[in-house]
Amino acid sequence: MITIKKLGFSYGDHVVLKDISMNLEEGRIYGLLGENGVGKTTLLTLLAGLKKVDDGTLEIDGQKPFNREPSFLSNIYYLPDEVPAPRRKAIDFAIDHGQYWENFNAQKFSEIMTVFDNDQNQRMDHMSYGQLKKTFISFALACNTKYLFMDEPTNGLDIPSKGQFRKAVSKYTSDDSTLLISTHQARDLEAIIDPIIILDRRDVLLNASLDEIAQKLYFDYTSEADPAALYQEMVPGGNIQVLRNTTGAESKVNIEALFNAVLLHKNEIKEMFNK
Repeated sequence: MITIKKLGFSYGDHVVLKDISMNLEEGRIYGLLGENGVGKTTLLTLLAGLKKVDDGTLEIDGQKPFNREPSFLSNIYYLPDEVPAPRRKAIDFAIDHGQYWENFNAQKFSEIMTVFDNDQNQRMDHMSYGQLKKTFISFALACNTKYLFMDEPTNGLDIPSKGQFRKAVSKYTSDDSTLLISTHQARDLEAIIDPIIILDRRDVLLNASLDEIAQKLYFDYTSEADPAALYQEMVPGGNIQVLRNTTGAESKVNIEALFNAVLLHKNEIKEMFNK
């Protein structure tokens, strides 16, 4: 369990996060959304113990990440957006670095590389950026950690690779693992992320499962715009609009439309989901 209470963090006089509180449960794949500059990457680095909390508390299974206890570090992996290109074969890199994670599985690394159509015997500094990113994703999943934090993992991936990413995460993530994936590409991850967290610099605007969202909001695809809609957008064939679900009707959550509706009605959405 990840427990965050009134978390605050600043770079000098520049406040990045303030009074952030939420819990993340085991066995879920959370999507972390937010506008540029709200602190998504900073939150991930705090969770990974790379930065120290200024105010409030952040605990993972009762441990403070910044203490960087070996037992804690062996159970987490943080994959940043930008990754290095070592002058080594991918499989050699994986086996060498995998020893720092007690549950690392070299066979699993090889299998995931195959899912990505990646050559594990290729030198990483000879790979394209997309191939390099897929190599690090393969390694992250093969570490078999209880907690995995990924920052924009689909950046640099082409369309087929994004499908491979969804397949790899779905197949190679254990049921008791907790993933937190920061992304601007909501459509890339729509099939695998649940719950959804929408972060603001000084607030958590939403932390809810897709079922909870669908119970309170209705996503309507129609040719006629509803003036009561929280958000509307023209799409081929009509409109996608987000309305309050007053009838209990079922609909499929559109994460991009949800995100825009939340930004337009921050306080109203917070009140709706905190009841």
